[in-house]
Amino acid sequence: MPLVPLNITIENGKPSLIPEAVKVKAQELRENVLRKNGEEKKIEREREKERIRAGKELLEAKQILEENERRRMLALRQAEKEEEKKAREKIRQQLEKDKEERRRMLGLPPADPKAVKVTKPPPQEKNRSLPVKPATKAERIRDCLRSLKKNHKDEDVRVKRAFQTLLIYVGNVAKNPDEEKFRKIRLSNPTFQDRVGSLKGGIRFLELCGFEKLEGDEYLYLPRDKVDMVVLKTAGLELNAAITNPFFGVF
Repeated sequence: MPLVPLNITIENGKPSLIPEAVKVKAQELRENVLRKNGEEKKIEREREKERIRAGKELLEAKQILEENERRRMLALRQAEKEEEKKAREKIRQQLEKDKEERRRMLGLPPADPKAVKVTKPPPQEKNRSLPVKPATKAERIRDCLRSLKKNHKDEDVRVKRAFQTLLIYVGNVAKNPDEEKFRKIRLSNPTFQDRVGSLKGGIRFLELCGFEKLEGDEYLYLPRDKVDMVVLKTAGLELNAAITNPFFGVF
């Protein structure tokens, strides 16, 4: 049987869009995209503004903290200067007091810093001199400490340690006068030699406090009946002054 050609046209069930509708649809899509992009840019701008604002606030807070810290440090330094000034003034007053006390002990008239003109004594008094009183035990103890410091002026650490060690010796005897172990010191003891014995004036100070050399200069010994609490207290006060006063022995 011969084949017969058939012309069959299959049509789409949906009608095709006309050109105007396509243009409208495309325009709507473009507008939606532009609108979306615009909103995103607006949101980004708002976020950027927020970041800038937060950055400014953080910077201002940091500057305030730094300014407060600077003011606190200035106030602290000012307070330290005031304390140092007060300490120096206190030391100066103590030095003046020590000078006046020394003049009083020597029987000299009080120093008058306001006096500018020095009057000459009458002719009949030219050859007269004021009676010089013997130095008291306190003065001899103070002079001994000053000499010790001057003899070792470049060894401040050793001198201070010697003063502290002597204060311990004196304090132990004052607190325990009946304990012989505190009233007897072996001169050959390495610790004693290192801290006191090797410094010129160290043993002399203990002798002024009542210690005596015994048994061929092997020991320093303070007999119980020669323990003088007044002398020991004076020695302790002088040692404390020598330790705490940075100008001790300088003048």
